[in-house]
Amino acid sequence: MINKEIEIEDLVNDYPFSVKYLAEQGIRCIACGEPIWGTLEEAAKEKGFDDEKIAFFVDEMNELSKKQTNNNQDIGAKIDIPKADLL
Repeated sequence: MINKEIEIEDLVNDYPFSVKYLAEQGIRCIACGEPIWGTLEEAAKEKGFDDEKIAFFVDEMNELSKKQTNNNQDIGAKIDIPKADLL
């Protein structure tokens, strides 16, 4: 689960969609190649976002994460590959 204390490195590795999402919100350094250390909260505050907006980002990214997880489960459930075909 994403929270404001998540380290940027963990956020990018565990939730790749977050790079595009945050770039669209104005936190572009994650995608521009400039290394960022610290937490999501620290990165957002550096860009001028307040606690309310950071909480909004966290909530929205968690919703996006749930949708992606559900979509991946639905896709996996639709693919029925016999085990013998996998050997």
